Amino acid sequence: MRHVLSLLLENEAGALSRVSGLFSSRGYNIESLTVAPTEDASLSRMTVVTTGSDDVVEQITKQLNKLVDVVKVVDVSEAPHIERELLLAKVRAIGPAREEMKRMADIFRGRIVDVSETTYVIELTGTQDKLDSFLAAISSELILETTRSGVCGIGRGDRVLKV
Repeated sequence: MRHVLSLLLENEAGALSRVSGLFSSRGYNIESLTVAPTEDASLSRMTVVTTGSDDVVEQITKQLNKLVDVVKVVDVSEAPHIERELLLAKVRAIGPAREEMKRMADIFRGRIVDVSETTYVIELTGTQDKLDSFLAAISSELILETTRSGVCGIGRGDRVLKV
């Protein structure tokens, strides 16, 4: 089962390394990892996507809570939540493919953020499924390069991750 863990941790050198080290030393896989400072400059918010049974994720959560740098851990996928990911795709845009790429960006509510004589860079945000569908809808020969941000997740309604 897929889980989205959201962590508040001290915004200090080595904190990310200790969290990722915990995963690797125990043989747990990280599918996606994003980290950025929060509204409190002393804290960072980390979003980790991993897979495993509920027991495995409970064990991961307990071990994360033992780390000195970790302030709080929440499995946001346990309740209604919102997930988004950013995709930047550089695509070949020559001749008829130029208009096709514009059309595909519009269909998926993406934006063309860079234009050259032969390429477009398309920015797209959404769920992993939406981004995967976009990439599947374009001919693989037209895709030159892609980069993805990883999942950001937040609980819906009154649920907040605060100290």
